[in-house]
Amino acid sequence: MPSRFRGRRASPPAPVQEDADVDFEVSYPDNDGPEEDPSSDEGGGSDSSSSLSSSSEGDTDAEDGETSDEESDSSSSEQQQQLQQESVAEGCGPSVPARVPGGAVVAERAAGTASCPVCMEPWTSEGAHRISCIPCGHVYGRSCLERWLTQRGNITATCPQCGRRFKHKDIINIFAPEVVVPNNDLEKELSSCREKVESLAEMVLKQGKLLDEIIAEKRAFQNHKSTDLDVAKRQKVGERSDGRTYLEPSTSLRADHSSSNSCRFVLQNNLCFDGARVMGIDAANQLILASQKAPGVAGEHVLTKINMLSSQTRKIQLPRDTKVVKDICILPGGSALYTSLGKRLSLFSMTSDSVVLQCNLPAPGWSCSADNSGSHHIYAGLQNGTVLVFDTRQPSRRLHSMAGLSTHLVHTLHSVTDSSGSRKVISASAVGPCMWDANGNGSQPTLLMERDDQRVCFSLACAPPSSDLLVASFRPKSDLSGDMARSQPYLSQTQTASGSGKVGHHTVIMRTGSGASFAERRTCYSNVSEYRMCKSAIIPYGNSQHLFAFGDESLRGVRTWQLPLFGMSTGLPAHREPIFDLRYAGSPAGVAYLGCLSDQKLQVFRVC
Repeated sequence: MPSRFRGRRASPPAPVQEDADVDFEVSYPDNDGPEEDPSSDEGGGSDSSSSLSSSSEGDTDAEDGETSDEESDSSSSEQQQQLQQESVAEGCGPSVPARVPGGAVVAERAAGTASCPVCMEPWTSEGAHRISCIPCGHVYGRSCLERWLTQRGNITATCPQCGRRFKHKDIINIFAPEVVVPNNDLEKELSSCREKVESLAEMVLKQGKLLDEIIAEKRAFQNHKSTDLDVAKRQKVGERSDGRTYLEPSTSLRADHSSSNSCRFVLQNNLCFDGARVMGIDAANQLILASQKAPGVAGEHVLTKINMLSSQTRKIQLPRDTKVVKDICILPGGSALYTSLGKRLSLFSMTSDSVVLQCNLPAPGWSCSADNSGSHHIYAGLQNGTVLVFDTRQPSRRLHSMAGLSTHLVHTLHSVTDSSGSRKVISASAVGPCMWDANGNGSQPTLLMERDDQRVCFSLACAPPSSDLLVASFRPKSDLSGDMARSQPYLSQTQTASGSGKVGHHTVIMRTGSGASFAERRTCYSNVSEYRMCKSAIIPYGNSQHLFAFGDESLRGVRTWQLPLFGMSTGLPAHREPIFDLRYAGSPAGVAYLGCLSDQKLQVFRVC
């Protein structure tokens, strides 16, 4: 008779599919308590049920043994041994390596997640809080999972996110290639360091440019020094048959000058211009009036009034027929006189910033001057070599028209007085400096130097109202003929210089006795413009001492020499551009200024 009790056969284990995403699946009861004993069925406790239980347990043990053998055979790789050694070394017990569903996704998610969802602290790629996951696929820091198991009795615990159960052996270390942990403080520090690096790079660039400028100035000085030495060698044997000696400033002259009262220049204004030409300085009111091209308008020019104290500027539009302003003369009482290529001699009010008087000229005007003794006479030097005299009280007609010694344009005019107190007009054209009778008695002007057709006078410096000391500047005459030779001074204002100019010379002219006779004194060579007609200036200082200032082409700045011996004086800061105009102006209060103007820069120095 068959027995009433049949032992329940244990169901065979599910076959392991090697190609499946899941290597094993572990199921746990829902409660967190210990598992129920299978021998505690109702009506149980008999021997047969005990034997059945033993048989079932034996079968299960055998199956587990087979499974363990298979797993042991499949886990003999070096990577799994390394995993177990790391887990044991960390004091966490051996960890069973296994593939997790979506393992690649887990690693990618771990690498992109900032911190552990349990403690909210950044995890690491190694150590106690390294990135780990459990069979459900959720990622945590390993120390948080182990602490969670400890709190649940070191048996099983549930996933904090999905509730699925896991054991200690189910914790899997994830070997992420890099863990990105944001740190706001580090990012701020990095940003600050980058800003400092950029600032330092900009500073290094500026210092490099400054160093290049210093090196360029040093080279220019050395080149000029070598030129001076060459000229000095030539001048040692340079005495003309007429007995006039040509000198370059020597070391002894510099030493003599350094021991005497010196003249200092203090930079007061440094302004940028565009297309500047000429200027005038009102030292009493501390105003500057400069002419320049109108921005963006071809052929038109404007006057720029500058306050020397505040450096404020104001542009004043001129009438369209004014054209290029060639000369500016400051008059007492806050007015200025200017002449232009538009055949105009105009009186400009510095108070109302407007033209208050205009005189029509028969030819383009190149120079102007005014009598400051109270005669109301104003003068204009024309392109055809004529000098005109007007009275500001009757501007509609000219008082006198005085023909020059040639048809060369009159580029310089000075109203002066001679030793007897008579009013005179000193002019300069290509043939050289001349003296006129300001009353216009019809007599021819007197040429103050011997005529030399191989040279061209392009500048004349004077210290009005005195006419006792003059300096005329010359350059070699270009190989031109006919009409081109006569128009050479005009071309000199429209063409630019090439290289460092050519060797020219400056000659001191001094009055002899109490008459109207003059004599040539010392002559000094320097690099002058090959085309431009640059103005020069005489600067009185100290006890009846004078400096001669001119634009040196090789220096691209202003050079000053002591008169009448041409002793080298203290140089001015490099202008770095060819000089167009130099103006000295003094006020009744004793304040004096020297203005230096180039195409794109205006520098004003206070003379001390």
